[in-house]
Amino acid sequence: MDCMDMILSVDETLGHIAWFFVIGLVIVGFLLAGFKLGQRVRAKEPPPPDPESQPHLPNGGAVHEVREERDPVEIPDGGLRPHEMQGYGNFGSTTSSHPDEVRAEREAAHQHVKGPYPHPQPGAPPDAGHGAHA
Repeated sequence: MDCMDMILSVDETLGHIAWFFVIGLVIVGFLLAGFKLGQRVRAKEPPPPDPESQPHLPNGGAVHEVREERDPVEIPDGGLRPHEMQGYGNFGSTTSSHPDEVRAEREAAHQHVKGPYPHPQPGAPPDAGHGAHA
């Protein structure tokens, strides 16, 4: 009887191994089918562009950043709401006809603060940057 139980347990083990083998073959089949499908889709795509059809730099070289000064625009004391802004947030500002004067005026308003504490950013409130113990 022990021999018969051993033969049945070996058959059951081989049966489990066979199922794993069959499932593995199915998975490999799906992967190969996906690979073949990808090859067919790729074959239908246009070829990559030639170097001649790629964009080239203009004859004058690369385009550099343009720095321009804008005329200041007065904002009402109550501020502006988004629907009151014009020109997508730039409030109708125009390029300055006197850029050197506008730049000098803007830079003159910036104060260089000396000291070990953090320095406030331009346009920050007067007590900004001094920390909690100022």
